[in-house]
Amino acid sequence: MSSHREAPEISKDPVADSTDLYAFVSPDKPDTVTIIANYLPLQVPSGGPNFFEFGDDVLYEIHIDNNGDAQADLTYQFRFRTVINNDKTFLYNTGPIESLDDPDWNRQQFYTVTCVDMHGKATVLGKDIPCPPCNIGPASTPDYAKLAKDAVYKLEGGARVFAGQRADGFFVDLGAIFDLGTLRPFQNLHVAGKNIFDAAGDGVNTLDRTNVHSIAIQLPISSVTKGGKKYKYTDAEATIGVWTTASRRQVRVLHGNKGNDLDLGPTVQVSRLGNPLFNEVIVPMAQKDQFNALEPKEDKRFAEFVARPELATLLPVLYPDVFPNLEKLVADKTDRADLLAILLTGIPEGIIDGFQNFTGETQADLLRLNTAIPPAAEPNAFGLVAGDAAGWPNGRRPEDDVVGIALRAVAGATFPLIDKDFTPDEATALLEQGITAADVTAGFLGHFPYLGLPYDGFNNPSA
Repeated sequence: MSSHREAPEISKDPVADSTDLYAFVSPDKPDTVTIIANYLPLQVPSGGPNFFEFGDDVLYEIHIDNNGDAQADLTYQFRFRTVINNDKTFLYNTGPIESLDDPDWNRQQFYTVTCVDMHGKATVLGKDIPCPPCNIGPASTPDYAKLAKDAVYKLEGGARVFAGQRADGFFVDLGAIFDLGTLRPFQNLHVAGKNIFDAAGDGVNTLDRTNVHSIAIQLPISSVTKGGKKYKYTDAEATIGVWTTASRRQVRVLHGNKGNDLDLGPTVQVSRLGNPLFNEVIVPMAQKDQFNALEPKEDKRFAEFVARPELATLLPVLYPDVFPNLEKLVADKTDRADLLAILLTGIPEGIIDGFQNFTGETQADLLRLNTAIPPAAEPNAFGLVAGDAAGWPNGRRPEDDVVGIALRAVAGATFPLIDKDFTPDEATALLEQGITAADVTAGFLGHFPYLGLPYDGFNNPSA
């Protein structure tokens, strides 16, 4: 969760596993959008001597749809290359790493950025761009902030890019939620918790002090919208749809102790992410691997699970007498048109005053961002459901409490947008994990690439 171990097969392949996707109008550069795709979940900072890195055999891609057909009009491809500088040592570094070309850094990574347009024309935007090392500790990476800053690379046309390790900014109480849907602030009301807990509890950010690998790109808004124009928020062309994928070659030939393994054939998509939590809690387990292999334009096959989500059925069962109105909504087998709009088509104009991110009738799991809606002066972590139109499900910012928003939406907080006669249960407005962005120890940056510096292994020996 959001997508850290969302499907059986990709959980065995963390290097290709997309964990989180963010897309937002940059708060410090509002003429640009920032897209961040995270991979390689649950990194224990002290995990050496073979520290974490991108896969040289993985094609990482960020896709942008700007005409509402759920097909990529722009794709940014990232391919990585690893260099071993000293083949006589087992060490990641043989001294302090003080620069991105420090000879004491033994295992370096470089990457190439390529933009592919809707006609298949590929343009290389940057080649052999260095990644920063992993954050090992004060002896090995004494000035990590400088290394990370030096790894921000300027592309032509005002774009910037970064690829490397960052602190995981997603905050979630995994230990509680996957223990039969326990929410610690409500644990004493849980069907099983009544016999275990005497009172409500405080949430725990399970992912705190773990790292991920991030691919971040900041692009002028004019470079991602249809026709390269600036639009009003009411214009359909103002909204873009974003998703990220990872692909591997179709065939791998292993040569055993001879080395020189070969990857052959076309690339095959093995991981995919648009909205947070979609594959995690919407798609049934038996179809999760299939979802990861499909393109967004095929997502109508999952619409039934959005219209009647299993979580909406579980909440009244897990918390008896807490969600009676939701229980009736489920018993009446009412399709959730609100969730279908939020997750699969975007919200049309006229539903919420001053807002729309509708991309058309094609149902697709895309992170939809209305690029004409400016950053909020005072962001609210509950985003659109709290009146902050710059937050999820309008794109997604790192500080957005997507778990809390999703819980409230599934519990019925957004159904009155469709049926004004429906009254959400009182508990719906209180649904939360009991944690906030403040529980991310590394914090966040006010500038690109926005996610905090990764935790180091010396001071965080275990997560």
